[in-house]
Amino acid sequence: MSQNIDKLNNALNQIGDLMDDGFLLVDKHGNIQFANSSAEEFLGKELSRRNVTEVIKSKDLNISRFLKTDKEIDKEFSFQMDDDLKRSLSIKIKKLSNELVVILLLDMTLQRNLEKVRRDFVSNVSHELRSPLTILVGFIETLLSDKAIDIKSRHKFLKIMDEEAKRMNRLIDDILSLSKVETEEHITPSTSISILDPIKSVISSLDESGLSKNNKISLVDKTLNEDRPLYIIGNYDEITQVFTNLFENAIKYGFEKSDIFVNITKPNGKEVVVEVINEGEGIPTKYLERLTERFFRVDKARSRKIGGTGLGLAIVKHILIRHRASLTIDSELNKKTSFKIKFPLIKH
Repeated sequence: MSQNIDKLNNALNQIGDLMDDGFLLVDKHGNIQFANSSAEEFLGKELSRRNVTEVIKSKDLNISRFLKTDKEIDKEFSFQMDDDLKRSLSIKIKKLSNELVVILLLDMTLQRNLEKVRRDFVSNVSHELRSPLTILVGFIETLLSDKAIDIKSRHKFLKIMDEEAKRMNRLIDDILSLSKVETEEHITPSTSISILDPIKSVISSLDESGLSKNNKISLVDKTLNEDRPLYIIGNYDEITQVFTNLFENAIKYGFEKSDIFVNITKPNGKEVVVEVINEGEGIPTKYLERLTERFFRVDKARSRKIGGTGLGLAIVKHILIRHRASLTIDSELNKKTSFKIKFPLIKH
């Protein structure tokens, strides 16, 4: 008997691992008898013997009532998880016997994200690009209609048009980047990287570009004596984009000739913390929670002057969600501002 059970479990494991969808076997009391790896990715590890109502908290899920209903053999409903990803699942239940049901978990997050990205893209393009387009059209009409414009004025108009065109280009690039990371934020990267590599690369790039000539970036690695390397599950280009954004912001919004500190610590064996600190005017407390919103700017005039699109920190937020990392922002007015990121560590 035990051999047959072992064979059944082994077969279920092999079948379950072939499925991208979540797969649960649940008894009449709602206790999970089997869960494949996809189900554990959606609902958490060690699901066996837990009650299904603990992990799928929905009034639509009532196993005992479902088993007693002869007419309703199959059932389907939607469920949104209460986590950082807000993952959307389509849940299908099928009765195998009076003692056992199968629950399939279909991940609909990508479809939901694509629809959201489509709506946001149309809204952002129509709203944010209207201003630079209006300016460009106005100056073009002036240049075409007024043949008596002097060379100095013409040069001034062309310079403004050039700046607005470049601003539009930056906006489009950032909107496309944000759309991509929002669409894929529920998909964990499949590669591992050393967290130090992109940080050092960005610092070197900023030094070479001259952007940091008035603000020295100091890397303080407090894990140098650690035997275990600092590896995370991550996409190198996306993590580089995160630190490029944070370092450039620290420089642009910091006091001139002040240092930017990048502190790396490992408070425990499970995570590494990277903190970016600058000295500057700071951010009022009431705005801290809104910093990662699309197009939110504390000082719109200043942000526009230094070339900000208002999308950088929104991109950072969604990349970190994809990497299962967390971001904390603290600021003291006219003193310092800190962006602290916690990455889960892995064994390389």
